[in-house]
Amino acid sequence: MCYNAVDRHVESGRGDQPAIIHDSPVTDTKRIITYRELHHEVSRLAGVLVKHGVKKGDVVVIYMPMVPQAMFTMLACARIGAPHSLIFGGFASKELSVRIDHAKPKLLVTASFGIEPGRRVHYIPLVEKALELSSHKPHKVLIYNRPGVEKVTTRPELSLDWEEEMSKARPHDCVSVPANHPLYILYTSGTTGTPKGVVRDTGGYAVMLNWTMSSVYGLKPGEVWWAASDLGWVVGHSYICYAPLLHGNTTVLYEGKPVGTPDPGAFFRVMSEHGTAAVFTAPTAIRAIRQQDPHTEYGKKYRLDRLRFLFVAGERCDLETLQWAKKSFGVPVLDHWWQTESGSPITASCIGLGNSLSPPAGTAGKPVPGYNVTVIDDEKHPVEPNTLGNIVVTLPLPPGAALSLWQNEELYKRLYFTKFPGYYDTMDAGFMDEDGFVYIMSRSDDVINVAGHRLSTGALEECVLKHPGVVDCAVVGLEDSLKGHVPLALCVLRHDYEKNTDTLLNDLIRLVRENIGPVAAFRKVLFVRCLPKTRSGKIPRSSLGNLVNGKPYKITPTIEDPSVFKDIEETVRKHLSGR
Repeated sequence: MCYNAVDRHVESGRGDQPAIIHDSPVTDTKRIITYRELHHEVSRLAGVLVKHGVKKGDVVVIYMPMVPQAMFTMLACARIGAPHSLIFGGFASKELSVRIDHAKPKLLVTASFGIEPGRRVHYIPLVEKALELSSHKPHKVLIYNRPGVEKVTTRPELSLDWEEEMSKARPHDCVSVPANHPLYILYTSGTTGTPKGVVRDTGGYAVMLNWTMSSVYGLKPGEVWWAASDLGWVVGHSYICYAPLLHGNTTVLYEGKPVGTPDPGAFFRVMSEHGTAAVFTAPTAIRAIRQQDPHTEYGKKYRLDRLRFLFVAGERCDLETLQWAKKSFGVPVLDHWWQTESGSPITASCIGLGNSLSPPAGTAGKPVPGYNVTVIDDEKHPVEPNTLGNIVVTLPLPPGAALSLWQNEELYKRLYFTKFPGYYDTMDAGFMDEDGFVYIMSRSDDVINVAGHRLSTGALEECVLKHPGVVDCAVVGLEDSLKGHVPLALCVLRHDYEKNTDTLLNDLIRLVRENIGPVAAFRKVLFVRCLPKTRSGKIPRSSLGNLVNGKPYKITPTIEDPSVFKDIEETVRKHLSGR
């Protein structure tokens, strides 16, 4: 197989169509890259990689911010059959060194710096420290120097300058590889102990991604698509880079945040200005916008004439957030569910297949063709409809799902296929209704046992989030000498909410009692500034559970703002001491 979609689009007449729109509010710049320009950049960069010894099967580590050059590098690696491992720029040196030692790259590609709101993250010192800590050393380090500042280098024997190398590069043709040749290695959260690098194949992945753009997301080639995520996470790999470019769409690469770059109208501006037909984001981004702009005073400034659909995934989307998004963006908002390991949706409302644009509230859709999803109990027996259980997928898995874990086939089998033989264990809990709609409630280990009753944290959070004053919530199990555990809700309030918190607490207790019942024993709420989340929008509930119970907890390197844990610690100390 030859990964030549960009070449094919140029040959078929899409050469002048925008392939990538780089929208960077943190640098106040925008750039449009056509398919012809993309082909030119990628084929020459492939020549640079080959010139410096990278060949089919060699690994390239990419440590870059949200710039087009990161996508050029991904595609250049794919062009010559060199598996890439893209690590989000700004990861700490220790985490980077662990991944370098595990992936053993022939070459490392990085940039001079990345930009977070209010600060610049200089990458070269982080790379140099990582190389000091690593036993494996790449042959070369290719550095893209962002414009407008003085050039940086690393050790002379390692350092290559992007601009200099590209100025004298020769284009390189696509290299044929087998369909099951590894395209990339994607390390998942919390991998510092035993690195868990998901390996994705080339052929099945390409077929699956191309199919989903029309069948799941309802897009036609040529339309503008925006996956509001980061490169370095599975959404970025699948739906910022590969899927839209395979399908012939224009993809938006956004270097900014939902709020603060510069205001809560940022997402509305991007959708309006670039004419996006469909957008994919995480519920946590919607909640952040809602918290700061509950009445969409910023968002109303922008017309969304071309927007048809908004898709959410990454964390369960509660009903209040879903309804707010529908009203604010004026289009169907469709929750769907998938994982790093699947690489694409497992359940969804498949627009291109004629599925309903108004599925039941709370559902993540029905199984996508290729995924035989079922719900079983701990003894591997199917459960009745609407009964909480373990969500599993009957084997075999469809094209595009993870091939293995990099250099750890044994861990791959043990993690995903041992607990429930004959099934892929998604490690998520939920239920399926009589019509086949799937409801994802929580991670399996986030189900809490209250006096012998198994309760889903997702269901509890859904109740709490029905209150108009609460914009974000995480429920964890607080140890209790009588009941084993009782639920504790950590709540973030809408920024303009002024009601007395004692009254609010009573309101929340009533909501849970009315919707779930007294069996939940729900009486404890802490109000916090914000919740810790990964860049993909996931809340580390196991770490929060350990924190509130006074146990050691782990802050994984994927957490956006680790200082949030200290804030919550202080709140716990103030309100739960002596409980």
